[in-house]
Amino acid sequence: MKFIKKRCIDTKDTLKIFSGRSNLALAQGIVDVLDMDLGNITIRTFADGELWVKYEENIRGQDVFIIQSTNEPADNLIELFLLLDAAVRASAQRVTAVIPYFGYGRQDRKDQPRVPISSRVMVDIITTTGADRIISMDLHSTQIQGFASIPFDHLYSRMVLMDTLRKLDFNPDNCTVLAPDVGSAAMGQSYARSLGVHFALIDKRRYAPNKAEVSHLIGDLEGKDVLIIDDMIDTAGTTVTAAQASMDKGAKSVTAAATHGVLSDPAIDRLKEAPIKELIITDTISVKKEKQLPNMKIVSVANVFSEAIKRIHNGESVSALFNL
Repeated sequence: MKFIKKRCIDTKDTLKIFSGRSNLALAQGIVDVLDMDLGNITIRTFADGELWVKYEENIRGQDVFIIQSTNEPADNLIELFLLLDAAVRASAQRVTAVIPYFGYGRQDRKDQPRVPISSRVMVDIITTTGADRIISMDLHSTQIQGFASIPFDHLYSRMVLMDTLRKLDFNPDNCTVLAPDVGSAAMGQSYARSLGVHFALIDKRRYAPNKAEVSHLIGDLEGKDVLIIDDMIDTAGTTVTAAQASMDKGAKSVTAAATHGVLSDPAIDRLKEAPIKELIITDTISVKKEKQLPNMKIVSVANVFSEAIKRIHNGESVSALFNL
């Protein structure tokens, strides 16, 4: 995967990049790679909790990209919707919602009576408020792309995470990628093939939301350096359970890697006690300082998003980024 070097954007260019408040650090990283400035907007929260947004520069006829992860609080969603609507009403030529972490992505099907398909609802609202395109990364369920009637580009953090994992200098013959559940098996196998290491799988039984137990561990972990790979770490129950199961099976060490560090309570308390040597996540979600642990490494995906934005703006292939 080839990332762009810093490039100067012509001042006459129609590309404009703005950011909501959910992840300003990542947004700044993206425009830094492109050698641009973030667009000027004002976002206010009134005393009653209502939000107000305004573009402080002309965007008529511009190619507008709005960066906003939709993790908690729910205000991040409302903020995105208002920014999309304001851009459309300001006569932007095209409006793209850049959503590094797509919230509600786990509610992708009607798995019991009288429940919504929440990820479909989110896509419908984004589309209705005027987005012409959506960009996201490592969706929990790739079928979410099928809910959209507009182009939906699905990016991958794989190259960024694999570069970091390779620097750990594991012996491939003594290293195993462990998928902590069946849902992450395809991702885990992809990492194992690319890294040239062994693969193992946990068959997990979920008995309540965010609660699961290990039923079977398929694979040999005796004396191995184990890499646990998943798309997200939420309450960390899955990751910690997998780490403990690995050590119980004789693993030499455990390293965990995930794209999205949601880190809902009690994730930090669990991770502090877990037998995890190093925890690697990306910056799709802004992690508060009080949640950053000594063994936690946060790697940036700004290069991936900046390259995707550049290619979309120039009418070039995005899938070519990943050699798919």
